[in-house]
Amino acid sequence: MEPMYWLIAMAILLVIEIITMGLTTIWFAAGALAAVVAALFHAPLIVQCALFLTVSVVLFCFTRPIAEKYLNNSRTKTNINSIIGEEAKVTEEIDNFNQKGAVVVRGLEWTARSVNDNEIIPEGSKVKVKEVNGVKLLVEKQNW
Repeated sequence: MEPMYWLIAMAILLVIEIITMGLTTIWFAAGALAAVVAALFHAPLIVQCALFLTVSVVLFCFTRPIAEKYLNNSRTKTNINSIIGEEAKVTEEIDNFNQKGAVVVRGLEWTARSVNDNEIIPEGSKVKVKEVNGVKLLVEKQNW
């Protein structure tokens, strides 16, 4: 196959990556670049395709998690996700069995449940938000 076709495929994949910024098609563009090199050396089409697939999959599986770790670490959590990890004050005793409990986080009151089903957390306790489940916060008791 002509190197030009692989270059066109690479350009299309790069444009898609620029538009989506998903760190997905960039690895396939690198695979297309490897296929371009193979095509320049007049390798058979099957070798070019195998090289494209192999390089793409290897880069996608092994380097994407590392790249995401370093590129996405500066993103600020927004909305509900920003509450996870925050400390809160229990305003109503948290009792999962009786389905009651409330906490205040950042001045807003939330329905709360304990991450430990058998634990009752008294009013006035300090808790840490572990998870958001619908409109309820799942919390864990902290020591003052």
